[in-house]
Amino acid sequence: MIPRGQLSVVPLLAAMLVVAGCSTTEVDKTERWSPNKLYSEAKDELNAGAFDKAIPLFEKLEGRAAGTPLAQQAQLEKAYTHYKAGDQAQALATIERFMKLHPASPAIDYALYLRGIVNFNDNLGAFAFLARQDLSERDQKAAKESFESFRELSTRFPDSKYTPDAMARMTYIVNSLAQYEVHVARYYYTRGAYVAAINRAQAALAEYRDVPALEEALFILVRSYDALGMAQLRDDARRVLEKNYPRSEYLGRGFKSTQDPWWKFW
Repeated sequence: MIPRGQLSVVPLLAAMLVVAGCSTTEVDKTERWSPNKLYSEAKDELNAGAFDKAIPLFEKLEGRAAGTPLAQQAQLEKAYTHYKAGDQAQALATIERFMKLHPASPAIDYALYLRGIVNFNDNLGAFAFLARQDLSERDQKAAKESFESFRELSTRFPDSKYTPDAMARMTYIVNSLAQYEVHVARYYYTRGAYVAAINRAQAALAEYRDVPALEEALFILVRSYDALGMAQLRDDARRVLEKNYPRSEYLGRGFKSTQDPWWKFW
């Protein structure tokens, strides 16, 4: 049995718990902010690198400014913020949602450009320099998707302010894809798989034009045919190499063991 003097403590404790529970309710400080203020604050957080703070603000702006150009801008800014935060999947999902909801938006050219940039991302990681790795040694799926976005942009919006840079990046990507084929061909050659090396080198020569990697592709053909004892084909490949690259260092020095990447201009 509870002593009479302690009976009043029970309702008092209950009331205190209710008050404590109410005090933990999070107050939305943006509740009275105008859409313009929301956008300004979100941009400030983005520019400061506080991506985890910027994204929720852009999401709130989408809702409060629904149906306006500012809401569309918020979507694209959110996609860019995800990209800067390293969340490629969320960035691409946000861009795709924007393009589906607003196919006639005047910002479609930027959406295409941003989609290309997200897939183009050439962050090689902390050990890329030590490994001397370039984009041509990595998975090419994202590079191809990036190329398609830039190509659509340049085709649909040739006068867009984003098109010149997109076209330059398309050249970069083509060089990278050609170099990928040559990397594979060289890999096969160094392991004695000469027929496979010939096939990949020929694939690069057939698919690409006027890219730096083709010089090495021809040299791989020369060496592979020589290793197989196919003198006529070796000499034919050598003549093509000498005609197109009369100053080729490959003929004098062979494969280059180390070299600065040709592709790094961003």
